[in-house]
Amino acid sequence: MEYLKNLGLAAFNKGTSTGQHFFGNDTNVIESFSPVDGAFIGSVSVTTKDEYEKVVSDAQEAFKIWKMVPAPKRGEIVRQIGNELRKHKDDLGRLVSYEMGKIYQEGLGEVQEMIDICDFAVGLSRQLYGLTMHSERANHRMYEQYHPLGIVGVISAFNFPVAVWSWNAMLAAICGDVVIWKPSEKVPLCSIACANIIKSVLKENDLPEGIFSVINGDREVGEWMTSDNRVPLVSATGSIRMGKQVAQVVGSRLGKTILELGGNNAIIVSQHADIEMAIRATVFGAVGTAGQRCTSTRRLIVHDSIFDEIKDRLTKIYQSVRIGDPLKEGTLVGPLIDKDAVNMMQAALKKLVEEGGTVITGGEVVTGEGFENGTYVKPALCIAENHYEIVQHETFAPILYLIKYSTLDEAMEYQNGVVQGLSSAMFTLNLRESEEFLSHVGSDCGIANINIGTSGAEIGGAFGGEKETGGGRESGSDAWKAYMRRQTNTINWSKELPLAQGIHFDI
Repeated sequence: MEYLKNLGLAAFNKGTSTGQHFFGNDTNVIESFSPVDGAFIGSVSVTTKDEYEKVVSDAQEAFKIWKMVPAPKRGEIVRQIGNELRKHKDDLGRLVSYEMGKIYQEGLGEVQEMIDICDFAVGLSRQLYGLTMHSERANHRMYEQYHPLGIVGVISAFNFPVAVWSWNAMLAAICGDVVIWKPSEKVPLCSIACANIIKSVLKENDLPEGIFSVINGDREVGEWMTSDNRVPLVSATGSIRMGKQVAQVVGSRLGKTILELGGNNAIIVSQHADIEMAIRATVFGAVGTAGQRCTSTRRLIVHDSIFDEIKDRLTKIYQSVRIGDPLKEGTLVGPLIDKDAVNMMQAALKKLVEEGGTVITGGEVVTGEGFENGTYVKPALCIAENHYEIVQHETFAPILYLIKYSTLDEAMEYQNGVVQGLSSAMFTLNLRESEEFLSHVGSDCGIANINIGTSGAEIGGAFGGEKETGGGRESGSDAWKAYMRRQTNTINWSKELPLAQGIHFDI
């Protein structure tokens, strides 16, 4: 595989050391197998506790240097990282596709997100603005400014092996922070490839490699970081269960968190909708990445007057969707990440039927030539009620629940009637409906769209959710502030020492 060599992964065979900042111990490794064909790709050594301590120590020393680099100069380094990513876009996109299972076009799109966030961060490096305010005391100046936090820990999930890390890492970098990345153990090679790309940029600029570090391992390795007082901020992407544990551990030491957890995202399709647009957005949102996005469309809430039409059209599309090797042109749905994910999907469909729901089409495990490893499934289209326990739960698989509504109030109640609050959408050409959906009485999610689907967010907007999705924001807008500490400053340039609120204190 030439693209592995181009990413510096040519020597990744069983039991080999992964090198600097990934450290080598041949007795304990994570083996990466592709969900595409079940083939062994390579192995990564699990970080030991001693090695973790060295990573943190190196990061602390790197922070002393990096925080003193002017922010625009830090932006220049990020610009160079973006350029290196451009050079390796095809190779890295192919690795993402092969190691994770998303189609090649989505793998390329994920790397493009990394490039885009680099570009965004470069501009932001000259815009880390504070505020100036008027003091009530004569001849005093007040302002506030932002300082880097230190070490930022990033825990990423398998479904976006590189993009979500970059959202955090590039913003943290221009803010003057250093980053320790704990990727999902299901896609470890993607993190090593990114580290190799960045390492070359740091070396060319005579900067310490500890600015960007990687640790590999299971839950225990992540817990070292979440419980570490030397890591003031932990940004974690994953399940609600995992996020609650991270929040408790980091919160117990009064650290900061950015949590991007589960989504149970819905599209409301009004009787006033452009049905063609709604259908296209639904299919992309529901079956793209084989339903393994945090923003995947899980529920389709459809007005009763068009319910049967929507159901029939989706049924035909679902029965003809192209499933197969994600690296081949024309494939729309690749594999699930592993057989555990397949089993969870099957259990969810069984639970749906037990609760009274119906599987209209799909849900079967695909067998036959090219599908021997058992990770491919047919996307499932179902009829359900919003209150079903299984509908309330996020199943990370291509299952779409069709739910019928009569009034807009009912649709809003369904939309908001889950514990998750990440992404939401409504298709309507009715101005009043769209404004109500986007108002304070409408969607309670962190993302709310009109006439586009639940997935495919741009990096320019802040990304994140409410309720049990966790809170906090990544990527665009003013999300950079989470990676810095705010400081209020007052300067007295008078010859007096007046107190605020007119207090007199004479000695």
